[in-house]
Amino acid sequence: MNYYDENAKEFFDGTIDADMTSNYTEFLNELQDNAYILDAGCGSGRDTMMFKSLGYNVTAIDGSIEMCKLASEHCGQEVLHMQFQDMDFNQEFDGIWASASLLHVPSIELGGVLINFKNALKENGVLHASFKYGDFEGMRNGRYFNDLTQDLAIDVFEKSDFKVIKTWLTNDSRLDRKDEKWTNILVRK
Repeated sequence: MNYYDENAKEFFDGTIDADMTSNYTEFLNELQDNAYILDAGCGSGRDTMMFKSLGYNVTAIDGSIEMCKLASEHCGQEVLHMQFQDMDFNQEFDGIWASASLLHVPSIELGGVLINFKNALKENGVLHASFKYGDFEGMRNGRYFNDLTQDLAIDVFEKSDFKVIKTWLTNDSRLDRKDEKWTNILVRK
């Protein structure tokens, strides 16, 4: 989280305008109107704002205190400072949106975090997560990454007893990173 605390403004500016429309569509097609969404690792708050504008009820969390401050200001609501490992929500959400956030959880901790996510979801709730495409795990550019291919993602989520709805690949939506690929996975509790 030090990276995000130290580079919060730069990260905010670089991600606030990223177009996530195709991923929103896949996720929101699984939810009812006015559903409760947890934006897990909300970063700039971009996705929280989008979901709110569509009438969804959104709780946003982030592990970086500085990102929480910027996102709270941007969203006009408090963003909770919380690590995934410390979550203790109990069947509160119809959907969890974890866009480019679970990828910072080491594989040894990912199963426990997914249990926390599962506990946070209502029965039949859905979870969208995205990871940089690949099989690398470790430090890169000052941050910890746990990259997953589609097959690896399916394996990880099925081991945590989620039902996979679908996986798909996307290109990075930031103009300066169009050649980077992302693994997306949509699962149900």
